[in-house]
Amino acid sequence: MRSNPERRAALVDAAIEVLAELGARGLTFRAVDSRAGVPPGTASNYFANRDDLLAQAGGRFYERLTPDDESLAQSLGGPHDRDHLVGLMREVVGRITEFRTGFLALLELRLEATRRPELRAVLTERIRADLDFNVTNHLQAGMPGDATTVRLLYLALNWLIVDRLTLPELFSDSEIDELIEAAVDRALSG
Repeated sequence: MRSNPERRAALVDAAIEVLAELGARGLTFRAVDSRAGVPPGTASNYFANRDDLLAQAGGRFYERLTPDDESLAQSLGGPHDRDHLVGLMREVVGRITEFRTGFLALLELRLEATRRPELRAVLTERIRADLDFNVTNHLQAGMPGDATTVRLLYLALNWLIVDRLTLPELFSDSEIDELIEAAVDRALSG
């Protein structure tokens, strides 16, 4: 296997784009090579097989979506109250919907994981780590609510994002804002 990290990242990014556009069935080494603009056969030099490529695409989504340390520190600064939490949730929804192809690729990966135990294990571990990270940061920052608040917001906002990306006319921007605010209020009231 080749080890050029920049080339590998470009190939995995291309895989994300292919997954979003063509679905899991369209993800081939040839399609990835074409999308990445590299010679045919390049992807097969970087990934042991299609399962390896699928697993790395799942991890890459989170790499690209994770805010840097400075952005994370900024988001956790300020007053730790309900309004700040609403603002954070709006920022998260916005950041994820801006990476539309990444989230659509993740949905494809999650569907594919129902048929591939190895991929399911990789995604479960990665998503669990992300959720645990968010719970820990929320609690350590003294944000309102508890671990269940974070988990409820994760569940509610993920489906809101699915609707936003797959049925963009379902809710207007103002309705999205209202729904985020309602989700925070309901999660905190429990």
